[in-house]
Parts: sequence; structure tokens; C-alpha cells
Amino acid sequence: MTITKSTKSIVSGFLKAVGEFPDRPALEVDDQTYTYQQLGKRAQDIAASIKAYELTANSLAGVLGYRSFSAYAGVLGVLISGKGYVPLNPEFPTERTFRMISLSKVNVLIVGNECLKELKNLLPLIKQSLTIILPDTEAQEDLVKNYPVHRYIFSSDMPDHQDPVKEPEVDGEGTAYLLFTSGSTGIPKGVPVSHNNVISYVEYICDRYDVNEHDRFSQTFDMTFDLSVHDMFVCWQREACLCSIPQKSVMAPAKFINEKKLTMWFSVPSVAMFMSKFRMLNPGVYPTLRCSLFCGEPFSSVLAAQWQEAAPNSVVENLYGPTEATIAISYHTWDSNSTPEKCTNGIVPIGTIFDGQKCRLIDKQHNVAATGQPGELCLSGSQVTKGYLNNPEKTRSQYIKIPSVGENTWYRTGDLVKQDEDGCLYYLGRIDNQVQILGHRVELQEVDHALRKASGTEMALSVAWPIKDGMAAGVVGFIGGQNNAEEAQIFEYCRSELPEYMVPRKLYFIKDIPLNSNGKMDRLQLKEMLDKGMSA
Repeated sequence: MTITKSTKSIVSGFLKAVGEFPDRPALEVDDQTYTYQQLGKRAQDIAASIKAYELTANSLAGVLGYRSFSAYAGVLGVLISGKGYVPLNPEFPTERTFRMISLSKVNVLIVGNECLKELKNLLPLIKQSLTIILPDTEAQEDLVKNYPVHRYIFSSDMPDHQDPVKEPEVDGEGTAYLLFTSGSTGIPKGVPVSHNNVISYVEYICDRYDVNEHDRFSQTFDMTFDLSVHDMFVCWQREACLCSIPQKSVMAPAKFINEKKLTMWFSVPSVAMFMSKFRMLNPGVYPTLRCSLFCGEPFSSVLAAQWQEAAPNSVVENLYGPTEATIAISYHTWDSNSTPEKCTNGIVPIGTIFDGQKCRLIDKQHNVAATGQPGELCLSGSQVTKGYLNNPEKTRSQYIKIPSVGENTWYRTGDLVKQDEDGCLYYLGRIDNQVQILGHRVELQEVDHALRKASGTEMALSVAWPIKDGMAAGVVGFIGGQNNAEEAQIFEYCRSELPEYMVPRKLYFIKDIPLNSNGKMDRLQLKEMLDKGMSA
């Protein structure tokens, strides 16, 4: 079989900018500004190190870095070398990171100096030989002595290339990056995303928002979250500048937005929720923003309205998309006049599928659902990936044929939605957040909405608990923040809006709703808190 090679990879736009606009700012991180030439030079040196010292051929290389120059250069260097990158988060448990390294079978690891401690935690677990590139670390004798099975390339060992960076030769269907999503068995699922998948997304987004060289992008996401790919490669495709927000400011970025004069914002809605809590969404405070995008979790109409007032010159859009469909695949533009009427349970619609992509809603028998009826959202098109890494069983269950609509393969999202006659999609919740209580099917998002209305805060979430044999005894509510709402008033409101079996049996007032590693409100952590002794 002949593999068709393409000269276009997701790094093509960046390399074009290096050649044509070397002195433009490409990256601001750790209070330093790096030009396209500087970032390209470091990436080229990393790519040269990979090619010169790699022990055996492999299509993937790991990047263990965190909001640093070398982390971004590492991603670019891997891509310039012709490989796909596997981002690794030093904040993750060591065992989880080790599992990702093992599952992806990387034999090259680029490590930022900020992750040296985590590297030393990892090495006792890794038995296969790796080429470990430390582009900003001086020689570490203890590493060489204690773990001699690996080849180490420290900063003084790296090649110093002066030649123009060459476009890598890649297979368009080859992996650009490999991300891991949570698995129901506790083992992360690897999702290989191809160059063609990402290019389809990047080109559409660049045109949709008319991205240009004067734009300044936020970078709120860790690299293990696929939304970070948008920040990097949409930005660099059009010679713009990426501004990496320090971790301490991610949930309170008001000062950063204005100091950096950001024009392009992208975050999960939970960031807006925390900004609202700390009174950072006052009218007119972010005049430089021209695009404000939110993705990754339900976006409440209250927060959308507040953000629109805070950024009056900005388009505010709710994007939707699972990792398996490459970053995002639908959008809804907030309109202060018309959108509130379209909201379901106080949540902004996920809207319209991108041009060139397709969707269908199916019932449990995989029949296409009627217009206006809830169904599982299925996706198809150039952005949709082919399946999971070395997991044919899971791939077969999630990537399916829908006999009534032809031979396309469709990805089952696990999201329950409905679609109106105009084609607008409305997110109703996760199918696995549908619970049975006293024989009734309950959408937790509806309970969440009632709790938020009753308490006057967006920091509210419900949990079905306890669950036995797939059935829940009831619902427990959590209210976060310094809340003045009285428990009796919240119960009274919920009883006026919800049937009795959906009314929370107990309320907990906690300082903050816990977030997962991607900044999303974490229902699972709340359930674990109950399992560990909170009495419901």
C-alpha cells in the first residue's frame, strides 16, 4: 500500500510566519516576548535533536512542559521533526502520566526545566529506553547516574542549526497529536487527531473570525486539553501572538486581559463564573476583546449576558465539540435580544454545525430522531477522528454506521440534544448524567438550573446519590461561594419548579465547587465527597 505524503501539516502556518515575518511577536510567556524567529529557532534545534539522537523510529514524541518557552517550542519541534506530539501535564498524578507514556509508546520525551521534579518521579517507573531532551536544563549528573538506560540531551548537547526551517513531510492522515480522555474503566482513552482533522478546523476558524497578524490570543488551557490546539495553531496560522496566562491568573484574568490588550479570548465557562463571583465582569471593562469564545461545558445565559456587557466590542459565542471531533464543531452567537428565548434550562444553545461538517440525532435503536425530539448527537465530517488508540472494541461502540443515512461513519458523542426546525442544536446533558429516580428519568442539568435560579449563583451543581444498580435514591445539591441564600428558600423554589422526586434531598454549602484539571466543574469529585462521608 502506498501512503500519500502531503507537504501540509498543522505547523505549516507557523513555519510560513518564521520565514516571512521573523520579527513579529509569536509568544508571550513568563513575562518574556519571543519572536517567530526565536521560537522557530528553539523548535528547530529540538527537531534536529530528535532526528539526530532518536533510538528507534516512532511516530509520536511526548512533551512534558507547563506554560513555558520550551513547552511551546517542544510541541513545534516535535511537529517539525515529522512526528505527532503527546502532551503530558506535570500536575497529573505520576501514575497517570506514566500510563500515557506507556500507551502511546513514545521513545522521545521533551522536558521543560519546570518539570524536572516530575521527570525524576517518572523515571523509576519507565523501563523502556527513552531519548530525553532537556532544552533549557544544564547537565544533571544524578539523572545520568541513577537512570543510565536513557539517552539525555541537555542544553549544551543540542545542535545549533542556522539553516532555514524545512517543512516536514507528513501523511495528512497521520497523527498530529494524541490526547487522552477519561475512560470508564479508569484507563485513559487515546484519541489520535490527524493533520487533516486539525487543518480543517483551523482554516474554518481563521476565516470565520477573520484572524489577522494584529490579534493577541489568550492561552488559558493546559496542553492536555484539546482547546489549547485552537489557541496555538489558529494564532500562528495568521502570524498573531499567543499570550500564555500564568497559572495563578487563569481563574482571575481581568488584569491580564487588559495589560496584554487581548483581542481573542477562549476559555471554559467556569472561568467566566469565577470572574463573575469576583466582580470582574462589570460593563465595559474589556474593550480590546473582539472575539470571546467559550467551550467545554454548558454556558449559562446569565454568564453570556454578563460577558457581553463586559466586552461590548466582542462577538460572544458558545462553541461545542468533543475531542473526537477536533476541538469544536458547532457554534451559537449570543444575541442579547433573541438568545435568551432560545435557552433551555438557562443554557445557551450549542447552535449550528460548522460548514462542511454533519450531525444526526439518534434514539437508542440508532434510528434518526424526529425534529424537536431528544436524541444522542452523532457527528461526521473532515474534523471527526477515526477511532481510539489500540482500542478496537471502544472504537466499534463509538464510531458507528447509521443505516438510514448512508455509508458515513458517525461518532456517538454521548450528549443528549434536540434540534429545532432551523437546525439549531440544544444541549440537554450527558446521556450518562441521565439518572433513574423512582422510575423517572431525570436530567441533572434541569436540577442544576433550578438550584442556580434559587441561590442566585452560577456555582451550583447537583449529584445523583447514592446510586445502586443504576438507580439513584435521590438528588443532592451543592451551592458554592459566599452565598446568602437561605436553605428553606432554595427548597421552596425547587419545589415550585421541579417534581418532588427531582427536588434535592439535602443541600451542602461549600466554599468552592471543585474543578477538574481542565477547569470544568467536577460532578464526580462531589460524588466522591459524598461517598467518603458527607451524610445525605
